[in-house]
Amino acid sequence: MSKNSESDLFFQQMKDVKPIKVEEKVVLASPQLDKTNSLTRRKAATAELAKDKNFLSGEYIEPVDPLAVIEFKRDGVQNGVYRNLRLGKYQIDARLDLHHMTIDQARNAVFQFIKDCMNHDIRCALITHGKGEGRNLPAQLKSCIAHWLPQFPEILAFHSAQKQHGWVGATYVLLRKSDKKKLETWEIHNKR
Repeated sequence: MSKNSESDLFFQQMKDVKPIKVEEKVVLASPQLDKTNSLTRRKAATAELAKDKNFLSGEYIEPVDPLAVIEFKRDGVQNGVYRNLRLGKYQIDARLDLHHMTIDQARNAVFQFIKDCMNHDIRCALITHGKGEGRNLPAQLKSCIAHWLPQFPEILAFHSAQKQHGWVGATYVLLRKSDKKKLETWEIHNKR
């Protein structure tokens, strides 16, 4: 069979075939609209990520008696340092008042407060949470503070405050030194 006859045979076989109609293609959104959408999604994802950075657990929290003294000391904290904290002998460089806050608001406030204290090289802070006496669920914020503070690796110790600072309705917090402060202390004590 010659090439010409093959071609003729092909066209003869295809004479009844009709071309397929091609539907119009979908028009995609303009790049400008897509940028706006991606910015909105990025902001939402960033907000969600920032929310996730707060590691303080809101799960079951052991209730504390309204008049109980709350205390905590990490291994390695000297007894004299802890005694001075208990007795309120350190200068209070920052204060946080949690009165009239919900548990979630207090959780966020405590998280941000401790981060701010570390950023500003604050060593001793006071958190006022109240005793919560006479409530249906007494000492909720106080119980949360006792539960949350040990979760911060930056916190070396805490103890209920002295009467002049709020007694069992407030808590002294001792924070570790920043690397910058450690270096300054080392330089002061090792000059020759």
